[in-house]
Amino acid sequence: MVYTTIDEIKEWLKKHLTAERYEHSIGTAECAEMLAEKFNLDRNKAYFTGLIHDCAKCLPQEKSLKILKTLELEDGELCNSKTHHAPVGAYVAEKEFGVTDKEILSAIRWHTLGKINMSAFEKIIFLADKLEKRTRPCEYCNPIWEALNNDGLDAALLICYKSTIKSLIDRELKICTITVDIYNSLL
Repeated sequence: MVYTTIDEIKEWLKKHLTAERYEHSIGTAECAEMLAEKFNLDRNKAYFTGLIHDCAKCLPQEKSLKILKTLELEDGELCNSKTHHAPVGAYVAEKEFGVTDKEILSAIRWHTLGKINMSAFEKIIFLADKLEKRTRPCEYCNPIWEALNNDGLDAALLICYKSTIKSLIDRELKICTITVDIYNSLL
């Protein structure tokens, strides 16, 4: 069965995500819709993409790894297991929800790591994931919002990447080369 209405998709998400992850998904959808309006993009498409962006986040690891083995991935995409759900999520969106829109699938795939030369739509989904108000702390979000409102999407992205790199260093975790490349390109 392909889930096609927003209500059907919300029910699917409630069954496959934790309550907090579902709340985050609703928040991301709301934030994506608002950012789409701000940057003259398709609000409905942004809401839908934000809603399903984490659809694979709570899949069992063995199922995610099985799906990952079927996908064509770029170097560095598997550097951190916390980002695996993004390419798996694009797969789930296509198979479970019948998504064929390449921009939606790409925005889901790259919402964790990002990529160089993201489209404006991909950027707003990436940022909505970080800025939604339901589960993200204000002290983290406020500097990103300030950069976004004053200097635009790329300035907000740069703040996100600085924060991510600092956090990874503080926790002594690997930094994906993609992350460093994007940071450098944003500079």
